[in-house]
Amino acid sequence: MPRIIVISDTHLRRQEDKLPKALVESFKDADLIVHCGDFEELFVLETLKEYGEVRAVHGNMDSAELKETLPAVSVFDFEGFRFGVTHGTGPPLGLERRVVSLLKKHCDIEDLDAILYGHSHIPKKSEQKGLLLLNPGSPTDKRYAPFNSFGVLRLSRSGIAAEIVKI
Repeated sequence: MPRIIVISDTHLRRQEDKLPKALVESFKDADLIVHCGDFEELFVLETLKEYGEVRAVHGNMDSAELKETLPAVSVFDFEGFRFGVTHGTGPPLGLERRVVSLLKKHCDIEDLDAILYGHSHIPKKSEQKGLLLLNPGSPTDKRYAPFNSFGVLRLSRSGIAAEIVKI
């Protein structure tokens, strides 16, 4: 059963800043890592690539170099499922609505199986008409959330099972 690790809002600025051990351990069994933006610096993306395949978008706090390297929105297929990824904008209230609206501009949203996003640092898993929406929270910066976290997606013939993992 393929596994995707979903992260967002790592906000690492210096090489000596590290990802949490529990997150790094989860990469060992991952078939794909998805980062929903706000790395802040390019070295974070390069570090993730050492663990395997990475799909990513840039966030509002990312360096100019990352914004030139990564798109704001990504739509891709993986293991028979279609994913839409973006960071998100604005306040937490209404974030899902804005994310869905943005993805509608880039693809037929009815063809998506899941939308992955970040920005608020608040982990959230929901469903809208069979469409999974997942904000993994942040593994490094709680901000408005009660805990640090990341997401795990398990893909099977019956669909996508999503879990938010507390660190």
